[in-house]
Formats: sequence, C-alpha cells, structure tokens
Amino acid sequence: MHSKTTADTKTVTYKPAEITVERGGWENKLDFLFSCISLSVGLGNVWRFPYLCYKNGGGAFLVTYTIAMIFCGIPMFYQEVAIGQFLGSGGMTFIGQLVPILKGVGYATMTIVFLLDIYYCIIIAWTLYYLICTFASVPYLPWSDCDNWWNTENCSTGIANRSHVEMDPLKYLNLTAKVTTPVEEFFDHKVLGISSGIEDVGGMQWQLFTCLVIGWILIYSVIRKGLHQSGKIIWFTATFPYVVLVILLIKSVSLDGATQGLLYYVTPRWEELLTPGPWMDGATQIFFAYSIGCGALPALGSYNKFHHNCYKDAVITCIINTLTSLLAGAVTFSILGHLAAELGTNVGTVVKSGPGLVFLTYPEVVLKLPGAAFWAITFFIMLVVLGIDSEFCLVESFITGVVDNWSEVLRPHRNTFTVIICIVMFALGIPMVTHGGMYVFQLMDYYSASGMSLLWVCFFQTIAISWIFGVEKLSDSIEQMMGIRPSKFWTICWRFCAPTVMVVIFISQCMAFQPLTYGKNYTYPKWSNVIGFILSFSSMVWVPIYALYYILTGPGTIWKNIQTGLQPQIKQRKISIHDKQSGLLKSESFGGLMTPSSSFTVDNLD
Repeated sequence: MHSKTTADTKTVTYKPAEITVERGGWENKLDFLFSCISLSVGLGNVWRFPYLCYKNGGGAFLVTYTIAMIFCGIPMFYQEVAIGQFLGSGGMTFIGQLVPILKGVGYATMTIVFLLDIYYCIIIAWTLYYLICTFASVPYLPWSDCDNWWNTENCSTGIANRSHVEMDPLKYLNLTAKVTTPVEEFFDHKVLGISSGIEDVGGMQWQLFTCLVIGWILIYSVIRKGLHQSGKIIWFTATFPYVVLVILLIKSVSLDGATQGLLYYVTPRWEELLTPGPWMDGATQIFFAYSIGCGALPALGSYNKFHHNCYKDAVITCIINTLTSLLAGAVTFSILGHLAAELGTNVGTVVKSGPGLVFLTYPEVVLKLPGAAFWAITFFIMLVVLGIDSEFCLVESFITGVVDNWSEVLRPHRNTFTVIICIVMFALGIPMVTHGGMYVFQLMDYYSASGMSLLWVCFFQTIAISWIFGVEKLSDSIEQMMGIRPSKFWTICWRFCAPTVMVVIFISQCMAFQPLTYGKNYTYPKWSNVIGFILSFSSMVWVPIYALYYILTGPGTIWKNIQTGLQPQIKQRKISIHDKQSGLLKSESFGGLMTPSSSFTVDNLD
C-alpha cells in the first residue's frame, strides 16, 4: 500500500491489486454500449413515462423531463460509468474506495437492487402469463368478451368494443363508474385472482408461480457466465423492442384521432409548470429510467478496458433512452387520441391514469386493430424482452457488487453464488404470486426501491463523489483514462445541480407524503405502511450505521478515523499494454491518479 498527493493536496492511498482470478471484460466495444441500452431501456419507457406524461398534462412534463435530463440525468449517468471503469469494480465497492467512511452507500445500493430484483420479476411473470394465454387462445383473445368464468355481472363489452356501439359520451362516463371492462376483469380475476386486501393473502396463483419460475430460468440462463459474456444476447434484447415500437407507431398514428392525441402530447400547458408535480415526476423518471443509484452502471463500466471512451457511450445511451420514451409516448398518445375521438371526449379524460396502464389499456387497444391476436403476441413479446434485459442487468449488478466486495472468497465460485442468489430472489417473490400478491407488490414498489430510499442513496453518492472525493480528482481520473478532461458544464452539474435537485425532491416528497392506496377504494392498513417504512429504512440505514461503525472501530481516535475515512483508498487496476501490430503483451502496470503518459496511444492500451 502506498500514497500519492494530488494537485488539491489530499492524500490518495492505493491498495495492492488483487489479481488472483481474472475478472473478465467485454469481448467487443459495442457490447458495453448495448448493455447500457438494455439496462436503461425497459418497461419504464413503455408504461411509466407515458403515464407520468399523461398525468402531468402532456407537454409540460416534457419540459421538466428535458431540463432534468440535461442538468442531472446525463451528468450522473456519465459519472457512474466513468467511476466504475476507473476502479474496475461495481456497485458495493466503488464508493468505499473513494470515501471509505461512506461505504455504507454501497451496502444501501445493493439492498435497493436486491429488493428491486425480487419484485421486478413479478412484472415479467404477469407479461409471460398474458403471452401464454394469447398463444393458447389464438385467434380469440381471452379479454375480448364477458363470457368467461372469471367475469362478473358488472362486466360490459360495450366499453371494450366501443367501435360497435353508439353511445352518448355522458352516458359512457356514467357507465364506466359502475361497470368493469373485460380487460380489467381479466387482469384482476384471471391473472391476479386478487383478494380484498393485503390482510387476505389467500392461496397461490399457480399459473403465475409457473411463469415466475420460467422468468427466473430465463434470467439465470443469460447471466450464468457473467454479463460481460452475454454480449450477443444483449445485442438482440436491445434492438428488438425498437422494431416492435416502430411497427406499433406506424399502426397507431394511422388511427382516427391520432393527431389529436399527439397534439396533446407535445403542447405544453404552461400553468402546470407552476405546480411541483411535473418537476418532481420529471426528475424522478430520469433516475428511474437511467438506473442511477442502483449500482448497475458502475458494474457495467467496470468491465470496460481502462482507456475505453465511456463518455461517448454514456451520452449515446442517455439520448437513446430518452428517444425511446418519446417514441413510446407517441404510440400511447396516438392511441389515446383514437379512443377520445371514438368516445367524443377529450384526450385528458379518456382513460384512468395510473401505473397499471400497460395491462389495462394496451390489451384493450389491440382489440381495435386488425389481426388483434398477432399484435397482442408481438406487444407482449416486446414487454418480456424489455423486462428480462433490464432484470438480468440489475441481477448482474447485485452479483458483481457483492463478488467485488468479497472477491477472494466469491469470485472462484461465481456460478454457484449466482444460482443461490437467483433461488433466494425467486423464493422471496413467491408471496407476490398469491391472491393478495398485488398488494404486496405495490407495497414493495412504493417503499423499497424508489422515492425516498433511492433519493437518499443518490444524494450521498453524489456528495461522496463530487464533494468529498472531489470533481478535480474525478476529472483527473477521466483524463487519465480517456485523455480528455471534463468541461466546466460537467463539473458544475456534478457539484451543484444534481445535489440540489435531489434535496428539493426529497424534501418535497417528505412534505407531500400520503398513505398508500390501491385504486380508489382500498387504503392500506397502518401496519402495512410500517412494514413499508421498514423496507425503506433497510437500505437508508446503512449509510449512518456504517459511518458510525467506521468511526468507532477504527485503529485511531475518533477524529483520526473521520479524517482517514474521508481519504480515498483506491485498489489499483491492472493495465496490460500490448503491441498494436502483433498483439503481444509488452508490459503491465496499475491504474491510479497519475498524469497519463503521452508515449502510449489509446490504440496501444487494453
């Protein structure tokens, strides 16, 4: 172990590199780019972005989303990828190397990712079940009428098949308050078998249990050898959804009334910008969509070669992510415009806004398209691909983070450890495929991996990197890797813009907190909200607890331990230098905060 003093006079301690087992890397430069796209482009682009845009008045949300993307989203995405590449380690370890006293941020991140992995696969199970049911009933769709055993006397096909029924808009609005559609009843009674509340978990939904098993088998089959060896699979999963979305866009914009929906989508309602809702939702969607604060981006970056230009990949990925959201939004609002034209109402009130839009609206929409079964199959295959490629990247980020933290013990047994983790996550997800599983799912989604806990972790991560480690050291690291130094724009965003946005959102969420509800008629009991807060605190508590542990158990005095805990202790990364012509190894060295040598070009370095 040795030390080096940088320009800002702070000491950086380097630990000897641990090279007992090769960590692996991307086989192709494009594998990393496509992995980032697979991670960041997922179900959130298809249902969460359109839902939030619809909720906040269309164009007004686009304004706040764009501002948050430029000054917070892209800079933080670039920062996480660059740090992971420089350190050669993923989610649990990288903050601990930069600011040892805040290593608890890494533990908090892994806790969030672990909880997210558990319930994210439930969405995949639902989608797989829809896909299986569609295949089993071709050319008939099981949610097209009310003549099934799961339908109730409140079911009405008049709403689902509006194109065949002439109805006054006012009567339609009154009817929708009393009856349910075949699509709603299929989801609630057939897919979920939903109970009266979280108090009544009920028995197992065996068809969902089977789909959950299939989902985890698919995920494990991709990551069993590590994400860096899954490049060709990622190429497919990253590109296929765009083919489907473009086809759906072509179909949807050709529907009557699509123009009305698109105008609602892109026209800002400026009065909405005077309320906190669009600003909070726009910034929150950036964190969710870009997978910031989940440890996955450093994990992906850690497989890069030391001198890889991750700046270009980060910007490209963020732009593609945003364009994907805009594309999905165009499809959604085209369909909403079509529905509004059929019902003689306005786009803003044509459907109920909610996060379940994808399972309550899209299946109803395909009923209106020629060859409904084909479009249903295509759409749900796309959802399965989007869900699985994001899920296996998140599972890999957890596995990478844990393995990097205990590398000597776990890296030789990575495959066995991966099997164990997948089985544990599957087992913990079983309560969410019971009759009361939807209530458990929403409880986890609301408290465990979004909102307060994610903002808490992102804030301390940003403070650790931008303020304690320092943007100057970060800029030195990036310059050493890529030969270019970040401009003032990036350093200002890292140091000021991102932390400010997170503090404002966190305080606003705390002040505007509301107890959890499901739909309009069910309010979660107090004890379930207590469990929810425990889920949130299970990740948040790691930050202060580890800091106290570090201070109280260190070898020095409390003040000395605090000072030591604020100094970087970076494990040197092994750099192999090869001849450009022959490919033969010329020498090996270790990365650190030093001035890059001009005697070697990027092409000469691994």
